[in-house]
Amino acid sequence: MQKELDQIKEYTYNILQNDTTGHSMDHIERVVAISQAILETEPTADAFVVLAAAYLHDTIDDKLVEDEAQAVEDLRGFLDSLAIEPATCQEIMYIIQHLSFSKEITAGKETLSLSGQIVQDADRIDALGAVGILRTAYFGGAKGHPIYDPAIKPIDYTSKKDYRRGSTVINHFYEKLFLLPDRMNTTYGKQEALRRKTFMENFLEEFYQEWPDTD
Repeated sequence: MQKELDQIKEYTYNILQNDTTGHSMDHIERVVAISQAILETEPTADAFVVLAAAYLHDTIDDKLVEDEAQAVEDLRGFLDSLAIEPATCQEIMYIIQHLSFSKEITAGKETLSLSGQIVQDADRIDALGAVGILRTAYFGGAKGHPIYDPAIKPIDYTSKKDYRRGSTVINHFYEKLFLLPDRMNTTYGKQEALRRKTFMENFLEEFYQEWPDTD
C-alpha cells in the first residue's frame, strides 16, 4: 500500500504546504513518525489506516480550511479514487473527524479504534515538549494572541467557539496542553506525554522568572 500512502502524502502536501500556524508538513511528518513508533508497541493495529489517518488528519480541520464541508467531500472523493476498501476509507474518515481536542469540549471523548487511538496520541504528543512550546507560540502569534498577561486567567472552555477564540499563549498550556497526558490512550502515549509535560513545566518555571513583575 506504499503507492497509496505516497498519493495520500501528496494530497496533504497540496493542502497544507503554505500553512503558517504550526500545522504544515513538518507537523504531519512528525505525527507520522510518532505513529510509527507507537505501532511498534501496538502490533495489532492496522498500520495502513494509522499512517493514512496520520497524514490526512489536518486536511479537513475547520481552523485550517475555508470550507470544512467541502474539504470533507473532497477527501471522500480522493479516497474513493484510490481503490481502497470502502470499510477502510470509512475508518480513516471516522478517525480524522473524531480525534480533535476541540470536539471533546462539547461532545466528550469519542470511542476510537486502536488505530484511531494511535493517531490521536501521536497528534497530541506533537503538541507537547520543546516542539509543542514552539508550535504554541507560533500558532498564538498567527492568531494575534498575547504571549502572557497575568490579568487574563486560563479558561475552562465549554464551547468550541470560545476555544477557537483563545486567550494567551501561556494560558494554552493550562487550557489544553497539560490536560493531554491524562487523555492519552496507549501506554507509549502516556509515558511520552508525561515526559514532555515535565519539560514544559520546567520551561514555565524559567519563563515566570524572566517575565517582569509589574505589580
